[in-house]
Amino acid sequence: METKKLGKNGPAVSSIGLGCMGMSDMYGSKETRNDGESVKTIQAALDAGINFLDTGDYYGAGHNELLIREAIKGRKEKPIICVKFGALRSWNGAWMGYDTRPEAVKNFVAYSLNRLNVDAIDIYQPGRANLSTSIEDTVGAIADLIKEGKVKYLGLSEPSPDVLRRAHAVYPVTEVQVEYSIASRVIEKELLGVCRELGVGITAYGVLSRGLLSGQLTGNFAASDFRSHAPRFTGKNFESNKIKIEMLHDLANKKGCSPSQLAIAWVLYQGNDILPVIGTTNQKRLEENIAALKIELTEDDIKIMDQYFPDGAFAGSRYAEQLMGTVVH
Repeated sequence: METKKLGKNGPAVSSIGLGCMGMSDMYGSKETRNDGESVKTIQAALDAGINFLDTGDYYGAGHNELLIREAIKGRKEKPIICVKFGALRSWNGAWMGYDTRPEAVKNFVAYSLNRLNVDAIDIYQPGRANLSTSIEDTVGAIADLIKEGKVKYLGLSEPSPDVLRRAHAVYPVTEVQVEYSIASRVIEKELLGVCRELGVGITAYGVLSRGLLSGQLTGNFAASDFRSHAPRFTGKNFESNKIKIEMLHDLANKKGCSPSQLAIAWVLYQGNDILPVIGTTNQKRLEENIAALKIELTEDDIKIMDQYFPDGAFAGSRYAEQLMGTVVH
């Protein structure tokens, strides 16, 4: 597994990272999750050379961090763990807003350090900007934790270009986490350019658009599944997007790979400053996704994909309307 530097001042990371969210939250239902398989998948990723794990303290209300703790227990070389914080959850999983006040930041990190059983969080970042607390105050608190040795690097999740600049003026931002795929290209308008201007790395989540680009979704989601109410996956939008997936499938057949592998390869092609974070819950899919590293795309391949899948090609927003105000869009 080759490595690359994450941002101008960040650590060396593997060519791709593993997103762990789906092992605890958002997709499927609690009854269909398999903690044993999840732990084995994380361990298989580490054995394959992946050294970047992405999580959030609110994924399963701490459950995801505990899975990672179990997976890395006893390992001599620890992976780089990126933790998002700030979202408030009730006992039944309901979302109750965000808290990014300085005192909340220092409270959240204490629990993450304990659940992960680590001395420091490698990359720490607010899951979303909180309008009631300035980004300067939130970043200042993380900067304090870096000075105290409890956090190593500062990250941001889905910031606007303005928020990124303001945060970076307080303390150097190492990476920005944002959804990026052939189905979600909005960051190309401005945010990607600002990141490159400032030397900030990109960790790209949703590179398969939450499973859409795999071509294997039927649209029958559990009520607790995030996609059951996301516009891109419902009604006429989903039917329209199936046509795009068929186009991707045809291109993948010509390259001798799966649609998922082609979609991952496209993100890898976009620049060495971009780290695709691949979310999967089982070892078979992990192996398929890692194999995308072997796919070589030509300039002609990219031109065709850009022609087929320009920004806005897929129907429906990536989040429900009430959540779109919290993300780059």
